[in-house]
Amino acid sequence: MNWKLFADLAEATGESEPEVDAADAATVGEALDALLDAHPALAARVLDDDGDLRGHINLLRNGRDIREGEGLATPVDEDDELALFPPVSGG
Repeated sequence: MNWKLFADLAEATGESEPEVDAADAATVGEALDALLDAHPALAARVLDDDGDLRGHINLLRNGRDIREGEGLATPVDEDDELALFPPVSGG
């Protein structure tokens, strides 16, 4: 699967499309774990103290917010695109 990171999350990894070995991931949560294992600096930015996705962080699977479905338990396929970004502001 492919990850896309935006804004300060991309800056934390030094790349907007990090390569992550998540071939064995069956859920978005497992894919996120693989991303955070590869880029530990992201963990404090995207997870709260309980290990849950922070409320202001958006995580999309193929363009759909995972919160509209099964959250981190959302199933993933090898060819899915996952996007992780902080809230966007501007005008």
